[in-house]
Formats: sequence, C-alpha cells, structure tokens
Amino acid sequence: MSTGQGTPAAKAGLEGIIAGKTAISTVGKENVGLTYRGYRITDLAGRSTFEEVAHLLIYGSLPGQSQLDAYRKKLAGLRGLPQPLKTTLEQIPASAHPMDVMRTGCSMLGVLEPEGEGGRTAQAVADRLIASFGPMLLYWYHFRQRGTRIETSSTDNTVSGHFLRLLTGNAPSLDKQRALDASLILYAEHEFNASTFTARTITSTLSDVYSAVTGAIGALRGPLHGGANEAAMELISQFDTPDAAEQGLMQMLATKRLIMGFGHRVYKNGDPRSDIIKGLAKHLSEKTGNMSMFNVSERIEQVMKREKNILPNLDFYAAAAYQLCDVPTSMFTPLFVIARTSGWAAHVIEQRSDNRLIRPIGDYIGHDVQEYVPVEKRG
Repeated sequence: MSTGQGTPAAKAGLEGIIAGKTAISTVGKENVGLTYRGYRITDLAGRSTFEEVAHLLIYGSLPGQSQLDAYRKKLAGLRGLPQPLKTTLEQIPASAHPMDVMRTGCSMLGVLEPEGEGGRTAQAVADRLIASFGPMLLYWYHFRQRGTRIETSSTDNTVSGHFLRLLTGNAPSLDKQRALDASLILYAEHEFNASTFTARTITSTLSDVYSAVTGAIGALRGPLHGGANEAAMELISQFDTPDAAEQGLMQMLATKRLIMGFGHRVYKNGDPRSDIIKGLAKHLSEKTGNMSMFNVSERIEQVMKREKNILPNLDFYAAAAYQLCDVPTSMFTPLFVIARTSGWAAHVIEQRSDNRLIRPIGDYIGHDVQEYVPVEKRG
C-alpha cells in the first residue's frame, strides 16, 4: 500500500515498520522469543546476574569468572559522585519526579566527564552511568528527605545490592537482592522500543552517549513506556482484597479506562518476561508472609484475561516485586533506567558501527498550497 505519490503509506506509531538491523536482541520472534545476543531471557534471568548481562550487551560477550570479578570491581569503583554533580542534585526540589533527577544527573555528568576526553569510550560512559545512576538518585533522595549527604561509594559487588543498601541503609536480604537483580536483567534490553529508538536517532546525528541516554530517559518517562510500572502500582494499591479489585476493575472496563501493565505492541501471545517477574513477586510475598498485594494483582490478571483476553506485560508484576523490595513507587522507572542503560549503550555502539542519519518522511495531510495574502488584506 502506498500514497498517491509513490511513497509507503504511514502507519500509526510505525507499527510493523522495520526501522533497521540489529544483532543485539530479538523480540517476539516465532519459536525464539526474547533473546539478548542469542541467549534466551529465561536462562539469563534464571541463571545469570545483571553484571553479566550488562557485560554481554555492552562488550558483546558473557564474561568468565575473572572478567566478571574485574567488571564488578570496576563498577564499584565508579559509584562516587563529583562534587559539582552533588551540588546540582541538591538544587533539585523534593517535588521533582525521580526521572527528572536521572535526566538532569546524566546531562550534568556529561558536562563534567565528556565522552572522548581522556580516552573515555562509549563503553566507559555506559559503565559510569550504570554504576552512578543509583547513587545519583539516592543522594538526591536522602538529601531532600532528611538533609543527609550520603556516601555513595562502597564495596558492594552488585548493582542491585548497592541500590537497596543505599535506599534503606541496611544490607538487603538475598531474596530481595536477587529479585531486584533479575528485574534489571528483564528490563535491560528490548530491541527498537521507544526509548532505544530515541537513543539511536540521537546517535545517528553523531551526538555523544550522554545526549543519547538523556533523550532516552525522556522517552522512558512517559506512562505508555517506562512509566507503566508506576501506573500499575497505582492501580493495584487502590484495592485491599481480590474481590474489591475485581469489582473496581469491572467498573473501569465499563467506562473504557486504560488499564496499565497489560498488552504489548509486539507480543501477541503474552510477554515472556511476565511469568518470570510474577514468580519473583510470588516468592517475595511468601517469604514476607504478605500475600495481599500478589493476590490482588493475580485477580486483576484473571479479570483482564476473562474480559478482554489481554495478558500482563513485565511492568504489571514488576510493580508488586519492587514494592516488596521496599522501593518507593516513584523510583520504579528510574530502576528501569539503570537496567536499560546497558541496552541503550549497546544500541549506540551498534548504530555508530554502520551509521546513517535516521530521517523518515512524513505523510502530509494539511492544506493544499494556499495563496499568501498580505496582512492588511486579511479579514
């Protein structure tokens, strides 16, 4: 199908349009599902760690034990924040959304530690951001909540453990650390989604990694993308019991309200990440002896399946998992940022390897050519 001018017809949201080639991940491919550089997401989430996956995405291979130990040590050494960045974070008001903190922190770090300066590569920038995004967010959080300037450097050997310890001030349980770690793996990469495509578009102009990631954060902030996990939590938290959830959801469906955390543009038979995060949420619920939120979530899932034949995506049960890890709702999407930075960086590097400026065309639907009328003759 084409327009009268011989150009392809526009598709809303570019649905189904192939926008480029990638060797980083497959999404929804028949008999393959979701993979990162050929590894199935079930294997990575169940048997690997986020640091291994970040190395896979950014450097192209799963690390051996000595490589992994060195990579963890490297990330741990990149958690300290320069004083000008701390000063900037202290200026951000408590009323700001944490995603604004991430966006501002990324941009400021790019000013202080530019890519290319001192031999700083794209991979080095990616490692720095993955290591310091959590510290940026939590430095701001503790300063604005309690006026405390926390020390962000530490010897914690995992991103997930470090984040939870900075958040609460205590060493996290292994169950919480593992759940958060697995969620970071699940969120790390997802082909040409909105934020990744934004990063690739910015990269195609030959801009720097910080600019690409800052733009990607802006895209991820929206509720139709990364913000869906926050919206799912807002939905779940309205109900105290499964029966109340079913009644409330039926009313929402009757008034054609959008239910966040369900359906996916690519996955027609269910998001393969959903069952993984659901299992983690159930395990945490059982360990804490608090099944209320999980039971409410599961009833919502059942109603959506029965009434609309729509299945949950990763964001839906991630909400319950994060809540059970003591993460404030407003920090759900920033955790997505920490994880997806590894995928964004992989796409920045791939885009640069065979770059062409991304410049699609628009399907004009405005006025035909009009004659210009001088201002004094306009009615």
